Amino acid sequence: MALILNLETTTKVCSVSLALNGIEIGKIESKTENFSHSENLNNFIVALMNTTAFTLKDLDAIAVSEGPGSYTGLRIGTSTAKGLCFGLNIPLIAINSLAALAQCANNNEVALFCPMFDAKRMEVYVALFDVDYKLVSPVEAKIIEADAFSEFLENKKVLFLGPGAEKCDGTIQHVNAIFDLETEVSATGMNKLSFDKFQNKDFVDVAYFEPFYLKDFIAGKPKKLL
Repeated sequence: MALILNLETTTKVCSVSLALNGIEIGKIESKTENFSHSENLNNFIVALMNTTAFTLKDLDAIAVSEGPGSYTGLRIGTSTAKGLCFGLNIPLIAINSLAALAQCANNNEVALFCPMFDAKRMEVYVALFDVDYKLVSPVEAKIIEADAFSEFLENKKVLFLGPGAEKCDGTIQHVNAIFDLETEVSATGMNKLSFDKFQNKDFVDVAYFEPFYLKDFIAGKPKKLL
């Protein structure tokens, strides 16, 4: 038996799920424009556990979204996950955020899933997965142009989804390009992935694990005080 708490903080969505052997028991999530993860994440964890017959001491592992995505969101998720793992003496599982988003896709008519996160300007964090959720194209930061993904679109239907897909809609115009601008990343997409990794004992070092930012963090200029 594997009871796993999944923490997803890659984007403006703060999502927490509890899964037993990969099957979701419960979930709490919300989306805020001002990244309220630092205020919400611990509260969501407590509230979720209170809706079940389990306690934190029953957990077998913690899974956290590793990125790529928001620097701030990933740091908050990672620090919370590490704290829980240290305190409970349980392993930490890292889940690629794009892979988790692909798991949330809901379309049976396509051959490839292309989950996307906004990477500012006309750039997105992106990867391609087949219908068995196996990686077809590596995770990368990609500038979206009219001929982007043309080698895949030529022969296969591709579903572009996630908060970065809006940048492609209108730029990529191909009969095989399908856009899902509604689906958000969720801890639900981590349930099966984290259970698979638990079974394979695919854990990361709690002390040394760092999120997969892909791009270096660039701090904004401080606002002038009036």
